[in-house]
Amino acid sequence: MKRKMQIRRSIFLILTVVLASLTLMSAEAAQEKPAVKIAYVEWSSSIASAHMVQAVLQERLGYPVELLRMEADQMWRAVAAGEADVMLSAWLPVTHQNYFDQYSERVVDLGPNLTGARIGLVVPDVSPGRQTGPLGQRARPYIETDSIAELNEYAEQFRRRIVGIDPEAGVMKRAREAIKAYGLEGYRLIDGSEVSMTAELSNAIRHKKWIVVTGWTPHWMFARWNLRFLDDPQNIFGGAESIHTMVRPGLKEEMPEVSAFLDRFSWTPEEASQFMIWNQADEGLYPYEKALRWMRIYSERVDQWLDGGN
Repeated sequence: MKRKMQIRRSIFLILTVVLASLTLMSAEAAQEKPAVKIAYVEWSSSIASAHMVQAVLQERLGYPVELLRMEADQMWRAVAAGEADVMLSAWLPVTHQNYFDQYSERVVDLGPNLTGARIGLVVPDVSPGRQTGPLGQRARPYIETDSIAELNEYAEQFRRRIVGIDPEAGVMKRAREAIKAYGLEGYRLIDGSEVSMTAELSNAIRHKKWIVVTGWTPHWMFARWNLRFLDDPQNIFGGAESIHTMVRPGLKEEMPEVSAFLDRFSWTPEEASQFMIWNQADEGLYPYEKALRWMRIYSERVDQWLDGGN
């Protein structure tokens, strides 16, 4: 009996040592993987893609990830200088054209990770009362203008203000060009952030005030409110855009597994918007948890990113 107990204890000790060794080896292997540095901007779409890629790299591939929050121009410069490995928020061909012209020879374009994006000037598309009339027809919106070219006619109602975001954003550069092209010199383009812009938009819709903002899709605000882009007959803001993944030179040779995943990573505006809606509902808190939730629901999509669907 004693001998059996001694044998069991010996087996238990051996198994304990083996498991400890395997755990140590796994930890050491994880520590050997270099950190992947992702540059992103404090925009809903950029937050979504950065945290989505972070979660896949950490949870499925075992790479530590460092997120680097910065302005749009800094994001491009950081990847070009090798200070960041990747950015997932290069809007082309219009929004970030000036950055692409400046840095294209020092970054590697892996192509679009999202197609069907758009930027422009946006207004609420809601009626002052009921959204439908007594016969079911759609009520007229309280903001009557449909085109950027008409903004001067309604300058007093808009208080001669276009509410924007951070001044280095591509949509802000295009907005400044639109003010000149359409003769809107009486308007002020208000610098701010995405948070301040959407807060003003929310308040204006609640009180049925006239407001025009710099907007883009995909964005959660289009799911929350009825909004419309103003027509842009001079095509200052361009048409449909794509959001590209840019990496630093040498990443493919140094981190082939990471590079292969980044090359495959793409999602639809609807898929990205789902992440953004969850994140906004939580006031932007805990985006990594939203990425884990997305991975559970869209597990087949994640598998496609990692193995190409094979």
